Amino acid sequence: MRIIDPHVHVWKNDPQFPWAPETTHPPSEDATPEMLLELMEENGVEKTVLVQVIHYRWDNSFAAHAMKIYPDKFMGVCRINPEHPDAPDHLSRWTEEHGFHGVRLSPAVGPAGDWFKGPLMAPIFSRAEELGVPMLILTKPERLPDLARILENHSDLIVVIDHMADAPIDAAEKQNLLLDMAKYPRVYVKISHTWSISHSTYPWTDTHELVKKVYHTFGGPRIMWGTDWPVCLSKATYAQTLSLVKDEMDFFVPEDREWVLGKTALQIWNFPES
Repeated sequence: MRIIDPHVHVWKNDPQFPWAPETTHPPSEDATPEMLLELMEENGVEKTVLVQVIHYRWDNSFAAHAMKIYPDKFMGVCRINPEHPDAPDHLSRWTEEHGFHGVRLSPAVGPAGDWFKGPLMAPIFSRAEELGVPMLILTKPERLPDLARILENHSDLIVVIDHMADAPIDAAEKQNLLLDMAKYPRVYVKISHTWSISHSTYPWTDTHELVKKVYHTFGGPRIMWGTDWPVCLSKATYAQTLSLVKDEMDFFVPEDREWVLGKTALQIWNFPES
């Protein structure tokens, strides 16, 4: 069984790769590609997807650097400024010149994220669709109806909802906003962040019913795990994020567990052969 981690972040305190001006409290500890590779080897994870961390904002240079050094291990998802009129061209540049395969948008719930309903979304989504790269969405359930309206005009675009939209485990109406997205056949969900939405400790059994709902609604080939390393370390080890799905969630049938742990990600990110 191939294990692919579709969601990690890397960074390094290095003047060659400066933090964005907006980053007033950068991380004090590094999360380098080499640290990640060691964890991957220890846990049998073959490849991973680097998702641009917010500390660098729209400068994806460090992730691009890591991809260039370890092309057989990493692919990457970039960030672009969604409020910049040239954002589609920025996406093209990071995709075509630096090898990124995907873009992430993070619309907040409330006025601060209302740009997601604005006129710039159509050209950004259209460009991602033209480039054939997935769109990752980090948001809360309340913003998903806006995503649904956008997708009515972008049926060929692969969209990945990160972390089950952090749907609360005790709010069925918000969970239903997530489950409703299954009607779009090219929408996928990461079942990560169980450690974040849980009210208990490992293996976070109070989140399993939500994961079951997502699994039964979307199906194994449209869901995937993810560590969210090193963000997870406040509540979970790298190994726990994997063993949770591999060993604790016994409701996956064997063939679907293969999809969740690797095959789904490999459908979206076509890693070069080693």
